[in-house]
Amino acid sequence: MWDFEEGEVLAFDKPLRWTSFDLVAKVRYNLCRKLGKKKLKVGHSGTLDPLATGVVMICTGKKTKLIDQLQYDVKEYVATLQLGATTPSYDMEKEVDATYPTEHVTRELIDRTIPLFLGEQWQIPPMFSAVQINGKRAYELARKGETVELKPKLLLIDEIEVLAFDAATMQLTIRVVCSKGTYIRALARDIGERLGSGAYLTALRRTRVGNTRVEDCMTIEQFLEQLNN
Repeated sequence: MWDFEEGEVLAFDKPLRWTSFDLVAKVRYNLCRKLGKKKLKVGHSGTLDPLATGVVMICTGKKTKLIDQLQYDVKEYVATLQLGATTPSYDMEKEVDATYPTEHVTRELIDRTIPLFLGEQWQIPPMFSAVQINGKRAYELARKGETVELKPKLLLIDEIEVLAFDAATMQLTIRVVCSKGTYIRALARDIGERLGSGAYLTALRRTRVGNTRVEDCMTIEQFLEQLNN
C-alpha cells in the first residue's frame, strides 16, 4: 500500500479546467485528512494549462526531491489547432482577436510545413504563461493589460506529425514529443504564422511524461476512492 510520508510518485489524468496547483491542493488536503497531519510535502513535476488534460506527475513526502529530475522527462502531446484565426492567449482562454484567409491552406502545404518544427527551435513563450518577469508571472502582467517582452528559449522537438486535417473546418490535429519548457500554445502560434493562416489551440492532451502514459494514470476520483477504502 502507499506510504505517502516516505514518498510516492503518483500519475494523474488532470481534469479539464483544473490547474496543476488545483490537483496538488486536492491531493494534499485529502492526504492530510487521511493521515491526520497538518502538513505534508506534495508537488507536481510540470505545469499543465487549465484548458489541457492529461498526465501530471505528483510527488509526496521524501519523493518530492525527485521533482527537478522528473521535470526533464520528455513529454508527448496531442493538440488540435484551429487555423484561420488567433487569440491573445493562443488558446480558447481569450476571444478571437484576428482572422485570416485559409483558401491557400492544403494538406500538401501542411505536410511541407510541419517538419520544419522538428529539432532545436527558438520559441517565444506566450504572454499568458507562468514565465517570471521581475518576480511576477507573465500572465499577471498580461491580464492587467501590460505589454510584456519575453525572451526566446531554446527547446527540442523530437517528433511532430499530422494526425488529422479537416479542410472544411480548418482544424488540424498533431502529435508532438518535446523537451521541458515547450509551450504547445506557442507552437500553435508559430505553425499558424508559417502557414500564413494564424492558429490557436482548441484542445490539448498530454499523453505521456517519460515512460508514463495517460492510459496508466488515475483520475482524481479513482485516487480518492482508493485512498478512502
